[in-house]
Amino acid sequence: MARGLADIGAEGVLLAGAGRAILLQIADPRVGHGVADHSDFAHRPQDRLRATLTYVYAVVYGTEEQVTAVRRAVNRAHAPVRRNADDVSAGYNAFDADSQLWVVATLYDTAVTVYQQIYGPLDDETADRMYRDYARIGTALQLPSNKWPADRAAFAAYWDAHVATLQPDEKACRIARDLLFPAAGPAMMRLAMPLARFLTAGLLPDHVREGFGFEWGPDHARRFERTMRMVERVYPRLPQRIRHWPKDYYLSQLKPSRMPGDA
Repeated sequence: MARGLADIGAEGVLLAGAGRAILLQIADPRVGHGVADHSDFAHRPQDRLRATLTYVYAVVYGTEEQVTAVRRAVNRAHAPVRRNADDVSAGYNAFDADSQLWVVATLYDTAVTVYQQIYGPLDDETADRMYRDYARIGTALQLPSNKWPADRAAFAAYWDAHVATLQPDEKACRIARDLLFPAAGPAMMRLAMPLARFLTAGLLPDHVREGFGFEWGPDHARRFERTMRMVERVYPRLPQRIRHWPKDYYLSQLKPSRMPGDA
């Protein structure tokens, strides 16, 4: 029986790709400029990740009440994120379907990339089911169902074309610095940031990595491969309660009075 997002999405190792997904999102100025103008990564570096994870876990695993509550919270947070085009900005709108498509695309592609690094290639039936399931992450908000590419081949064409256009600008690079070199936040998070920066750099497409100013060479690439092989050997042997802890934790926090304010 083919697995889908509900079977794979609970794996905590997917969080190794969180930095990749966020940097790919903000490398598109329609997303990055909105984040730069309406988020505070310098003082709240973990908030966007927390809000995104809460939303995704709610849509995939939550009750109807939880999905409704988190959708309302995300929509409230998105409502002020808009700007008309002017001399200094091409404009943005958090409700724009193309922008929402790109955000969901980064979440999907990153999840598949990390999962296959650890568990190997997905069989076609599982890959197709997981792809169809991921559309719900967007359509639970304002993404029209017909905006999600029809199949994995159509998605690959969309992805390759869009990634080729990415060139991180000054605002995107500033967000990346605030995210990856946090001056605030829990001490454990700051201690984990060198590894997070390394994994983020290793998972990014080459030209996007260069655009964000990461130092990277053959030695870095070899060390990245060794790191991923070690994770491949160790992670699948961990008890499920540890592997699924992030999903269980964020769902346990998902109460109406604790809805995240930024996704």
